[in-house]
Amino acid sequence: MKATAPPAKRRRGPRLAVLALVFCSLLVPIAFLFNRFPAVYVTDERPQQEIDLPSFDHRTEFESGGSVNEVSSNSAGVIEVNAEAHNASNKISGSSKDSQNAIDDDPSSISTKPKVLPPPKIEQPVLPPPKVEQPKPEVKPVRLPVQQAEGDRVNIRPRRVQNADEVEKAKSCQLEFGSYCLWSIEHKEVMRDAVVKRLKDQLFVARSYYPSVAKLKGKEALTRELKQNIQEHERVLSESIVDADLPSFIKKKIERMDQSIARAKSCTVDCNNVDRKLRQILHMTEDEAHFHMKQSAYLYNLGVHTMPKSHHCLNMRLTVEYFKSTPLDPDDSPAHKFNIPEHRHYVILSKNVLAASVVINSTVSSCEDTENVVFHILTDAQNFYAMKHWFARNSYRESAVDVINYEQIIFENFPEFGTQLLYLPEEFRVFISNLERPTEKSRMEYLSVFSHSHFFIPEIFKDLRKVIILDNDVVVQRDLSFLWNLDMGDKVNGAVRFCGLKLGQLRNLLGRTIYDPQSCAWMSGVNVIDLDKWREHNVTENYLQLLRKFGNNDDEASLRAAALPISLLSFQHLLYPLDERLTLSGLGYDYGIKEEVAQSSASLHYNGNMKPWLELGIPDYKKYWKRFLTRDERFMDECNVSP
Repeated sequence: MKATAPPAKRRRGPRLAVLALVFCSLLVPIAFLFNRFPAVYVTDERPQQEIDLPSFDHRTEFESGGSVNEVSSNSAGVIEVNAEAHNASNKISGSSKDSQNAIDDDPSSISTKPKVLPPPKIEQPVLPPPKVEQPKPEVKPVRLPVQQAEGDRVNIRPRRVQNADEVEKAKSCQLEFGSYCLWSIEHKEVMRDAVVKRLKDQLFVARSYYPSVAKLKGKEALTRELKQNIQEHERVLSESIVDADLPSFIKKKIERMDQSIARAKSCTVDCNNVDRKLRQILHMTEDEAHFHMKQSAYLYNLGVHTMPKSHHCLNMRLTVEYFKSTPLDPDDSPAHKFNIPEHRHYVILSKNVLAASVVINSTVSSCEDTENVVFHILTDAQNFYAMKHWFARNSYRESAVDVINYEQIIFENFPEFGTQLLYLPEEFRVFISNLERPTEKSRMEYLSVFSHSHFFIPEIFKDLRKVIILDNDVVVQRDLSFLWNLDMGDKVNGAVRFCGLKLGQLRNLLGRTIYDPQSCAWMSGVNVIDLDKWREHNVTENYLQLLRKFGNNDDEASLRAAALPISLLSFQHLLYPLDERLTLSGLGYDYGIKEEVAQSSASLHYNGNMKPWLELGIPDYKKYWKRFLTRDERFMDECNVSP
């Protein structure tokens, strides 16, 4: 008898390869959705950093420079900084230990620390009255919400959260999605499609009863009826999302489903199974809602951090036209005004042509005498020629506009500095919570400070003695000439203070450097800079020393996150407090600012994600920015620029 050979084993390798390929193809769309890759057209706005600051009511002790200090309240705990647009988290609470060890190990850290001077008593300047020919409402002090009494805060920024559950929900939402939560609350639509909602509710109840009914004997007909109704509801909801799309016979389907559900409820079933199924459906619905919220937040961040196509078109057209056009006659050039110290010099860091134009136009429109006014625009190499051609085509009364390629100057004069890129003012989302009374003290604030590029302004303008730095998201509504007459004494930076955040709350971030825990933070936007005092106090040298301790030039997110401690420490005891009515901040995220408050402010600062030139900008505040746009510009019409 001939023995038969055993059957050959089937090869499983190709099957596994095909299954792996199918699985990977399913993951690609999901990875594409959640990967926050850089946009093609990047705006000049820096994504906000995030800081979570839990505060306490009781007195605590902490170490600062080897000495023990006491803080009455709001002392900080763990600090967390996240780069929002790049989806990269940077745990400062952990990295601060590394920087702290680096400072301890550095023997030169004692000699290179900033000077510590006792804070003198300073009289705040008083804003001049408005022009007589254009009467305006009486100017009232505009203070930041954390510096106001509880009753005053309601008039400017009314509370939207009342109970503890809503506070916790708002906190978790803003910590995860940032300013998208503020935007989504304002644009939340009430569901008007009641029939669709009823269909979904019926579907959930039917699904919860179906498994229990299917196990009962003698209920085969009811089981088939429930299954058929569930399938019909699913088919209808897959084709219709609003009541207008529903078929005409939907009422009959609703009645049949009601009857089936009533019969199912009359059956003797295990309530635990129904409860378990309902909870399962609830969790699935919550996961689906969270998934859609992630999608919306991603699209929101993409919208606020991406340059509109029309703006990109404008920059390209201006750049091409610059090389096609004939250069200006040197006799007509106002370059002779650029280095005269006696003139009034304004410095603007911007990559946005329209934003820089609005800042200049609003400033000269509010100024009585513009003959000796000079604007210096620091921009990057990509937008340099577009800026040059725009300001060569447009004039702003008697003022002069100087466009400077910042990246080229840094590359030529500071080759040792690792980062030659132009950084705009950095913005941080600061969440300050109170662990004992979260419903009263928890708040989210937006803080803007100088970027790394600001610290080279004294080296770029070596012939100047005093400048005013304006952010490119600022609109000036009153004459700022009085700022040139300020006597800041030994101070370097004239800024509006932000005492809702003090250095003592950042002790884990600041490490063992010497600082005053009661020193307030400050806001960029409108800043008066005494360049002579800057050079005398070696602010730039101190900045470079701090950058070696806090910054990481290889990681852009860490480098930008270091702007907050570096800016606060560099100007510690060198800050001259300006009148709080000088600048009203928050127009890029706060929907609660009243119109009369905005109209009476000397300047408006659109700090936040919702810039006025974006479609996602807050509509009520756009009008203050739009009225200073250049009109009848050919390239704007050709590129369909309509902010």
